[in-house]
Amino acid sequence: MEQEDNDCEWDVGADSCEVNTDDLNANEDIDGKEEDDFKTDDFKDEEAEELPDLEWLEELSQDNDSDGDLVAEQADVKEMTYVETARMFKLRRNLDQLDNFQRQRECALLKAREDLNLLHQSIQSLQEQRDVLEHEIERQEAAENNAVLNRLRAQHKNLCSTLQREEEMEAHTNNELRHQELELSEVGLEVEKFSMLRQEVQEDERVFKVLKAQKAVKRLQQERKNNQTLQQKHVLLKKKQADMLEKEETLCRKKIEEVHTNHNIAAKHLKETIRRIWQQEAVREQQRKEALEKRIQAVKHLKSNIEANQENLRVRQSRAKAKTLKKECQQNRLKESLQAQGFNSTKHMFQQKREEEIKRKQEEFKERQKAKRVEIVDKILMEEQVLKSRKAQQAPLPKSRTGQTTLSPGRIREKLLRYLDCTSQTGAEREATLRNISVSSGSSLESQYQENIIQKGMLNLSLPDSLEEPEFCGLWDQNYKLPLNQKRVLAATVLKQEKPTVASPKLSITSKKLGAKELKGPSFSSKPEVILFKDFEVGETYKKKVILTNISYITNHCKLLGVSAQLQDFILINFQPPGPLSTGMSCEMHVTFHPSLNEEVEGEVLFASAAGRFSVPVRCTIKRCDLEVDSQFIDFGLHVVGQTISRTITLTNKGALATYFSLDTTMPISETHQVQMPSQLSASTCQETFTQPVTTITTCDDLTKSSTSMATREPQKMDHVSDGSTVSQKCQQESQLLAADPRATETCVSSSMDAQIEENMSDSCDITIGNVREGEIGPFETVKLELIFSPTVPGEVTLNLYMMFSDPTSNPIPIQVKGEGVGLPVWVVDPNIDLKICMFDRLYQDVVTLQSSTSAALKLTFNLCPEMRKHIDILPRTGFLQAQSSFTAHLKFVPRQSLSQDASKYFDSATGVLEVPMTVQVAGQVHPVIYTIQAIVTSSDLKFDQLEVDFGYCSIYQSIKSSVRLTNMSLLPQEFGFVAIPECVEVQPNDGFGTLLPQETLEIDVIFSASKAKEYRFHLSCKSGINRVFPLACRAMGVCPPLELSHYLVQFGPTAVGDHSTALLYLTYSQTGQKLSQQPVCAEGRLFSFTPSRGSSFKISPAAGRLLPGERCLVHVTFRPKLEDEDIKEEAERLLLKAKQLTEEEKLFDDETKKESIVDGSKGRKLSKSSKLSDTSKTVSPIETPPPDNIEAGSQKFEEARTSLLHSFTPRYNEYTISCFVSDGDPPAEDRQVQPTWSPLNTLYLKLQCPAIQPPLVVTSNNIRNYALDFQQVAVGERVIKKVGVQNISEESLELRSSLLDIYGPFSLLNSLRVITPGDNHVLVLAFCPTLEKRYCETLEVRCQKMTLALTLHGEGVFPAITCSHSGGVLDFGCVLEKESTSQVLKLQNSSDVAVGFKALLYSLLPSETQGADEKVALLLGGYTDSKIQPVVGTQNYNGLSVFGVVPVEGSIAARQSQDMVVTFHPDHSSVNYSDRLTIELANKSKLCALELKGAASSHNTYLQGGDPLTVPVESLLPPLITSPLYPAVQLAEMENPVLVSLHASYNMGAIRPAVRELSVGCIRTSKKGSEFHWDNLAPLQQKGFTVEPSKGYVEAGNKRTITITWTPQSGHKPNEVVQMCVPLTVKGDEMKVYNVTFMALVSTSVD
Repeated sequence: MEQEDNDCEWDVGADSCEVNTDDLNANEDIDGKEEDDFKTDDFKDEEAEELPDLEWLEELSQDNDSDGDLVAEQADVKEMTYVETARMFKLRRNLDQLDNFQRQRECALLKAREDLNLLHQSIQSLQEQRDVLEHEIERQEAAENNAVLNRLRAQHKNLCSTLQREEEMEAHTNNELRHQELELSEVGLEVEKFSMLRQEVQEDERVFKVLKAQKAVKRLQQERKNNQTLQQKHVLLKKKQADMLEKEETLCRKKIEEVHTNHNIAAKHLKETIRRIWQQEAVREQQRKEALEKRIQAVKHLKSNIEANQENLRVRQSRAKAKTLKKECQQNRLKESLQAQGFNSTKHMFQQKREEEIKRKQEEFKERQKAKRVEIVDKILMEEQVLKSRKAQQAPLPKSRTGQTTLSPGRIREKLLRYLDCTSQTGAEREATLRNISVSSGSSLESQYQENIIQKGMLNLSLPDSLEEPEFCGLWDQNYKLPLNQKRVLAATVLKQEKPTVASPKLSITSKKLGAKELKGPSFSSKPEVILFKDFEVGETYKKKVILTNISYITNHCKLLGVSAQLQDFILINFQPPGPLSTGMSCEMHVTFHPSLNEEVEGEVLFASAAGRFSVPVRCTIKRCDLEVDSQFIDFGLHVVGQTISRTITLTNKGALATYFSLDTTMPISETHQVQMPSQLSASTCQETFTQPVTTITTCDDLTKSSTSMATREPQKMDHVSDGSTVSQKCQQESQLLAADPRATETCVSSSMDAQIEENMSDSCDITIGNVREGEIGPFETVKLELIFSPTVPGEVTLNLYMMFSDPTSNPIPIQVKGEGVGLPVWVVDPNIDLKICMFDRLYQDVVTLQSSTSAALKLTFNLCPEMRKHIDILPRTGFLQAQSSFTAHLKFVPRQSLSQDASKYFDSATGVLEVPMTVQVAGQVHPVIYTIQAIVTSSDLKFDQLEVDFGYCSIYQSIKSSVRLTNMSLLPQEFGFVAIPECVEVQPNDGFGTLLPQETLEIDVIFSASKAKEYRFHLSCKSGINRVFPLACRAMGVCPPLELSHYLVQFGPTAVGDHSTALLYLTYSQTGQKLSQQPVCAEGRLFSFTPSRGSSFKISPAAGRLLPGERCLVHVTFRPKLEDEDIKEEAERLLLKAKQLTEEEKLFDDETKKESIVDGSKGRKLSKSSKLSDTSKTVSPIETPPPDNIEAGSQKFEEARTSLLHSFTPRYNEYTISCFVSDGDPPAEDRQVQPTWSPLNTLYLKLQCPAIQPPLVVTSNNIRNYALDFQQVAVGERVIKKVGVQNISEESLELRSSLLDIYGPFSLLNSLRVITPGDNHVLVLAFCPTLEKRYCETLEVRCQKMTLALTLHGEGVFPAITCSHSGGVLDFGCVLEKESTSQVLKLQNSSDVAVGFKALLYSLLPSETQGADEKVALLLGGYTDSKIQPVVGTQNYNGLSVFGVVPVEGSIAARQSQDMVVTFHPDHSSVNYSDRLTIELANKSKLCALELKGAASSHNTYLQGGDPLTVPVESLLPPLITSPLYPAVQLAEMENPVLVSLHASYNMGAIRPAVRELSVGCIRTSKKGSEFHWDNLAPLQQKGFTVEPSKGYVEAGNKRTITITWTPQSGHKPNEVVQMCVPLTVKGDEMKVYNVTFMALVSTSVD
């Protein structure tokens, strides 16, 4: 039974000859699918057959007279629709099928009739032969020839049987003939039924032929018209081409004449131009040499200075090191002496160093103060000198912002002297200062530049005074001093300040409830909102008045709490509490600020009110410089050489701090961009130590590097960055040495700076800086700087300027200046015409625009290089450029393939770069205008990696793909497409169309499908976007394989992992088409073999086989998606790593919790322990995971990883191509083991498309390995139950169903299936119970809506090999004392490989058995004593317990192990009839062994066994408590122990064999003492022929003694005569017991 899964099976059946009459219904509708599939291409063969009729159609079209009938017929014919045409062909096909079926029935009928005639003839001949044989038999009977008669009768019998078979065949043929006639009549009726339909189809066919003829005529006429039109166009085209050729020849002659004329003129001008260029080049070369010589000299001079400085630095370094070593030695000695005296040397040394540092800082501060005073005095004296010299021309100083006039020089001097007095200067120092002032005033400069600087300095000196006016008017002019008493009042009113918690720049408040209202927002407003002390100076006092207004809706009060902690040393608050204030009322507060540090401070003043606290922010800012320029990029534009133009840069200081500026071309070098003016530099060299040696040395080094070469400035800047760090490190060690001698450093700075300035200015001499290069800019001032551009040579000039400042907080401002000089009045607007990337043999156009700055019109002539005349053209060549306007010419560029040969000096064939210098000659101008045409010329080729594609041998049933690499050799993207592709070829991707990027290579797949077995040769045309065609030759050989697949592509549906899908194919050996192939026709069978790859997820059955001609084989292709073992092992490794990480995290967390608990509840000793724990917890060992190879397939980790992958499975899609190899024939008949030849021409290819999806149902049990449940080995007859869990991991509910298991098999499903919701689980309970010793395998399919989960059930039935130490029969326990027990051990050995269960059954304890039925019958019959039937269950105990016991009753014996079973005999009264049956039964209900248990019990230690039974062996369970009154006790005692011994001697053939019997006397082992026995009165026995041996004896305890009794009949003894004797036997043990033994003997004549 074939199972179809996921609708993926292909069932290809045999073609049927049945005709469905419903298809012939004239009124049926034509399906849309059939309409779509129907194409006019289906009639190509019919049109090809009717091609010869075109001549007739041509005659019809030429003969106008014969068109009448056709036109008349066409008038009657209507155009058939597409549906009608399709219906006509379908009806015709069905009618033809019906006719064929009728012919087949007629042929079958004729064949049946012929068979019937043959049968008639055969029957007649057989009847004749029978008559002849009968006649011959009669004749032979008459002759009584028996031999011949038998032969003839046998022939007659055979002939009759043959005749009977022929008659039966005749009857069968008659029936078949009637059936064929009936079918033929039915088919005839069907044919007659559709006769009208046949006429209709014939009429439609006639109409269709007429319409086709009409269309052919119309097409022919149309083609003729088109041909005539094409001929006319061709004639017109030839005429146009001739006219064009004539015009081109005329133009060419004119151009040649003009070229000769222009060439002569250009040669003359060219010579002059070359001569002038040579002269200019010579002058430039001379200037270049002179400049280079100057630079070399400067570099040499600078190098010598550097070497001298380096030597000086080395000397100073050595001195510094010596001093440092000396100082360290002194410190070590001091330290040792202090330690010897008992002082703390470290503390003493630290204090000493700190005192030295404080003294050094104080000295430095005093020196800087002196230098600043000298500078101020210098400036004031210079200002006075200038004022005296100019007198009346001196303009009044500008007023300050507050309206106060600038102070006079005398007033300034007085203030200066007063300031100097305030600094506690001594009289001697003051006189020296005045002398310095007078000396410096005598040597002051008188230039206008210095006068401007002095004026600005005076303005700056007066600015701080004017800035203080608007804050507190009149306090400084009046020299206001606060009285002492007022100071005390202020001190009394100042409250204790509280430290604020939050310092906010805004007014902070808190909301509070008063009564039923909640006050929100500030209760007081301050004016101003922020108390700002801007641009303060240290040592001055500033005051502010603040007005606080009650803006709440209630009467409020205000209380001062204090100021912020950072303001307590600088701010003084004067505030009188006003008391209750109504709404809108205000109070005043005075804030006094006395700064002592030049640092910015922020804080707030805190108040308390009825609505809560609020604060007023306070901000104090120092003076700063805020510098900016109006523009950092200045473009002068285009200017003719020789013109001069200027631009102005405006420098603005928006800050309150003055600074010096300097505009220079050098880039700032160090981090501290300070600028010193000449006066400052001289003062610092005289009085100030060198405070910044690192910066100065770095500057020297960088200036040295910058002056070495002018052509490599940018790399030198990078060298500065790298070398500066090393130089700064060296200079930090030598700062003290260089501070002692600053003149050398100053000399180095000045010389290097001058050299760099001269160098930069020489480079950019066209752009210069005006008179003002440096100076001082005061607070809120503006300075204008002039830049001048005077181009000397044509071209673009760029200069980078840097505005540097002495203020360390102000960064340099870069300024870029750009200008372009135009050398001629006529120039090309774009001198570099870039045509970008161009292709060969393509036209590219551009414009050349010339601009004129003259006031007259000029004639222009465009010159072309001779090498580029084939490639470049300019139109017009000559033109007039109007005054102050532009002229545009069109440039045409067509690069030819000969460009590399024609213009090799302009064109680089390796890179494709073309650069052509072009000139424009201007009338009246000596120098031509030069411009350059630039382009990158590239090829437009598309290149295939192979010239020819050879597909090789291609089956007509398959397609072959060959890959070709197509490369774009151009630097531009190109579109391509394969056009005019043959029908047997397909080009992918995108059907052969696409776009190739520059230098990109694309892989093109060419798919070839042979339609016939022949040789193919064709070309593929790849056309580019510019209409270039690139051919690709292809060849192939079409072959027809002998075998054929019904389908070559199998598309499986989405199949879940664990499920499977099956497809059915047919492999057919068809000889049709073999004649067309190149292979010889083979009448033998052929071998085939499918070769799927190992480990693949699909299976083909049969994978190999043999087919005879005309046969076909059914092939099953099964797709089973699965997970790869490598992926599962990687997932298992990932899960292990994740689990270990979680374990380590849990350990760390536990350690941390233990650590916290120990820390919380422990003291110092425990803290140390917890610290150790934390240290150990931090050192976590690295996580090691086992390699994937160590994870075995089928292990628990492996299955967990599989389940994890199934839960996260993503859909996959794979395609496989499987080869089916076909042999050329059978192996040779001589040796069938030899492999036949396998030709690659016969190979078939099967393509499988296999999509895999996530399974909705997965197995969750650990006992499942690879969807297989193994029950292992189970004993035959036993039953093992296992459970399998499945889970729904989809998002839908699944209804589970299962397949049917074999009802006679060992496997069974014990529970029912149900619907499981998403995420739910279900358990399948499976049982395995083998009945035979063999392996079992069965498949259980659990089905749901989306998949079928196949579980393979394995199990092996093993017959249990159990042996018992007692093979069976009787197990006799002997005789024991009553109420005592004895036992025996049975050993059960399991020799099999499986555990086997067993059970011990006692017959007496079986409730289902009918016990004693046969014994009761024997008792009723009265012959029990003579019967051999013995009861199974004998005497039982009186207490109701079983006499025999077994331990254990049941259990299981492990494989290859043994089990001991103990059988116990425990009687409670004396009897010799104890018996039972013990059966050992295995778990499969088979019996291992059956033992008859026997035992006897005695009340004494002696007993006698043997003799014949005298009583019934079945005893009553009631004890004999009452004795019979008929017999006295003495008689009972005498009759208590009777024993009967019967002896039977045998008589046979005159000889008598004596009879022998045995009795046993035993002694129970109760003590070491034995027992004795003896016979009394043996003489009568001997007389009767009895012999007893021994007559007496001794029996040891625990043993038995056998007494042998022999009877030999005496002579004269009569047969059947009974001899009887009675002899007492006395046995002495713990008590004496006498047995009355009766001997009965007789002679028996029966044969044993």
